[in-house]
Amino acid sequence: MAEQENTVEKTVNPLENFDWNSLGKKQENYSKEERATLEAAYEKTLTSVAQNEIVQGTVVTKNNREVVINIGYKSDGVVALSEFRYNPDLKAGDTVEVYVENQEDANGQLILSHKTARSKKAWEGITKALETGEIIKGYVKCRTKGGLIADVFGIEAFLPGSQIDVKPIRDYDIYVGKTMEFKVVKINNEFKNVVVSHKALIEAELEQQKREIISKLEKGQVLEGTVKNITSYGVFIDLGGVDGLIHITDLSWGRINHPEEIVKLDQKINVVILDFDNEKKRIALGLKQLTSHPWDSLDKNMAVGDKIKGRVAVIADYGAFVEVATGVEGLIHVSEMSWSQHLRSAQDFLKVGDEVEAVVLTLDREERKMSLGIKQLMPDPWANVVSKYSKGSRHTATVKNFTNFGIFVELEEGVDGLIHISDLSWSKKIKHPSEFTKQGEKIDVVVLEIDSDNRRLSLGHKQLEENPWDVFETVFTVDSVHKGTIINVVEKGAIVSLPYGVEGFAPTRHLLKTDGTSAKAEEALDFKVLEFSKENKKIILSHTKVNDASVGNDRPEKKTEVKDAKKAVKKVKDNVEKTTLGDFGALSALKSDLDSKEAEENSSPKGE
Repeated sequence: MAEQENTVEKTVNPLENFDWNSLGKKQENYSKEERATLEAAYEKTLTSVAQNEIVQGTVVTKNNREVVINIGYKSDGVVALSEFRYNPDLKAGDTVEVYVENQEDANGQLILSHKTARSKKAWEGITKALETGEIIKGYVKCRTKGGLIADVFGIEAFLPGSQIDVKPIRDYDIYVGKTMEFKVVKINNEFKNVVVSHKALIEAELEQQKREIISKLEKGQVLEGTVKNITSYGVFIDLGGVDGLIHITDLSWGRINHPEEIVKLDQKINVVILDFDNEKKRIALGLKQLTSHPWDSLDKNMAVGDKIKGRVAVIADYGAFVEVATGVEGLIHVSEMSWSQHLRSAQDFLKVGDEVEAVVLTLDREERKMSLGIKQLMPDPWANVVSKYSKGSRHTATVKNFTNFGIFVELEEGVDGLIHISDLSWSKKIKHPSEFTKQGEKIDVVVLEIDSDNRRLSLGHKQLEENPWDVFETVFTVDSVHKGTIINVVEKGAIVSLPYGVEGFAPTRHLLKTDGTSAKAEEALDFKVLEFSKENKKIILSHTKVNDASVGNDRPEKKTEVKDAKKAVKKVKDNVEKTTLGDFGALSALKSDLDSKEAEENSSPKGE
């Protein structure tokens, strides 16, 4: 009971200004005003960071996988260590640029990228360098097709081989691993390609050097230079900042196929200035001009008629150039290669590289010209033509070519002759010589005329046999009648083919037949000889007059004469060639037979 009396219920009243937010925390001895001031001061220590922005950061620490970077934000960011492979010496406290990819990811982590920051910064720097022409540095990483790959601001740029230096570079590998200065010459933003040039850095300086060098040049001046490049047409020489060209024709007094026969790359040589152009900055150089012309040292005793040896340097259709000494050439014209008069090419006689012996035909030391001949080493076939091919002698020749007026034949090498178209056949009318024979065929000829001065022979073929018109004169006598075939009707009459390949002409008025019609082509009729001319090789015929002559032909004497003539002609008829006028020997025999018949008739008594 007493204990109950001692227990007194106490009422607890809460504090009016108790800060329930601070419950469980260390006791802070700051008032609200002080706390607000401190929070404001803390907020000022934090950097305002925007997403997708490049900012500066400080390396806090790094391990085998990550690098922790403080950018002054409320939390630090983490970057993969692999993004700093280019900088193995990275350590805590280093300042680096990073790109804010995300202020706070799902885990509340600040996401940064050093690689992206470098790339964006590099493209900004490269773009600026292209716009301003700024000189930048880069590291040559490796060689690639056509040039080199250089690391510029972390971006791979292409350095073409032609942009490495002002002189051609033959070994690109010597630049790998070196740091070089460049100028950005091209950017392709679509494909993210960059082209740089080292050559552009030195061109401006060289341009000034060129102007200074060219301003001091004089024609005839001798300079030392280095062989920079060799082409098929000449050699480029570096004269110490400016290039000059030695054309292939100015390398040597002799003929050369390629400049490499005279000079080599990087060789130092003396050259003479032949000409230069201030505006185009072209310099023409010479090498052969430093030595005397070979013609000046040519043997003073050499004269026309001397025999000399040389090598064929050049072949043309019209002749061959023979080098008799270095830089001294003579021309052998194709006409001086053979005594033959037929046109031929020099390639038929010689080829490049042949060693030949020739005779000096002309020699002009002032003009530095020489003509040579090789046919003069052989006897002139015309020297004994008169005795070997005397007038009237018979020979066998080779048909070479045709003209409208005759055939050119070769009796031997260098001895040609012409058979005029009129000397091919006694009676056949030949429109073109190709109707008579062919090129390359053999033909028998007789020498008609000799012109030794002009080296001409006039030859004949028909003269090999007796003139058949002497025989025809006894066969086709005036008023005699013969069978004939009209082979062609012309304006004034018709051409009639008579026996033995002889042709006659019948005027239009003499083509009338007994029925009043005119004879036509291919008709075979009797024709009467009205006129016979051995000199003009002409026979005038008439079919109309045949009937008028029938009375005269009934005379016994006339019948006998015609009958005997036919018998004599029949002996050779089978041997007669229509295209060649037949066997002239047989025709001659025919004439003899007719002469014998005539003599017998004259000696026989009239009563018989």
